[in-house]
Amino acid sequence: MSEPSSGQGSTAVLFDIDGTLVDSNYIHVDAWSRAFFEAGATVPAWRIHRCIGMDGGKLLESLVGSAESDIAREAKNLHSEYYRQASHRLQVLPGARDLLKRLEERGSIVVLATSAPESELALLRDLLDVEDIVAVVTSAEDAEVAKPSPEIVEVALARAHVSAGSAVMVGDSVWDMKASRKAGVVCLGVRCGGVPDAELRSAGAEEVYEDPADLLGRLESSAIARLTAP
Repeated sequence: MSEPSSGQGSTAVLFDIDGTLVDSNYIHVDAWSRAFFEAGATVPAWRIHRCIGMDGGKLLESLVGSAESDIAREAKNLHSEYYRQASHRLQVLPGARDLLKRLEERGSIVVLATSAPESELALLRDLLDVEDIVAVVTSAEDAEVAKPSPEIVEVALARAHVSAGSAVMVGDSVWDMKASRKAGVVCLGVRCGGVPDAELRSAGAEEVYEDPADLLGRLESSAIARLTAP
C-alpha cells in the first residue's frame, strides 16, 4: 500500500467496497438466501438486499431475530462458505480502478473504509488490484460495531490523519450514508449497489452517481473536487 500523507491541507476519499467498487451485493444476497434456507429460516431475498452493508450482527437480528441463535450461527457460517464458492463471479465495477487512480493523482489519500471480514476483504483486494494506490484499509476487526455506526469511518479518518471536514465518503447503501453523516463526513452515493436515489439522499447522500465511472466522468463538478479545490 502507499503511505498516507499528513499535515495541513491533506484530504481523503473513503470508499466502501461491496456494491461500490465491486459488484458483489447480489452475490451476498444469493449466499445469504441459500444459507438461511439450509439453516431452516425463510427469509425473502428482497429483505436480505435491504440489509446488505449493515453490520453482520444487526443483519442477523433484523432477518432472524437474533445474532446468537443456532440458526443465525449456522447461517453465518454457511454464508461465508457460499460467498467463497461464488467469488469467481465477483467483478470490479466500471471505472473503479480509474477513479481511485485519478484521485491519487489529484493528491487525495485513497481509503478503503469497509467493515468486511478479513476473509472477504482479501478476495476483494485481490480483485481490485489497487494496492499501490490505496493508503489505508479497514476491516471488521477494526470496529466493534459496523455501519451504520460511524466507528469504522472514524477509524479510517484517524489512520489517514485527516479530519472529518477534510474527507468525502463514497458508498452504495443507506448504512454507508448514515455512518458517514454520523461521523461528520460528506457522503456521495452510487446506485450500482441497487439502492434508489431517493433512499440514498434521504439517508444523507449529497450527490448520487450511477457507478464509479459516472463519478469519474463528473469528478470536476463533484463534492470531491470542491473539497480539494485550492
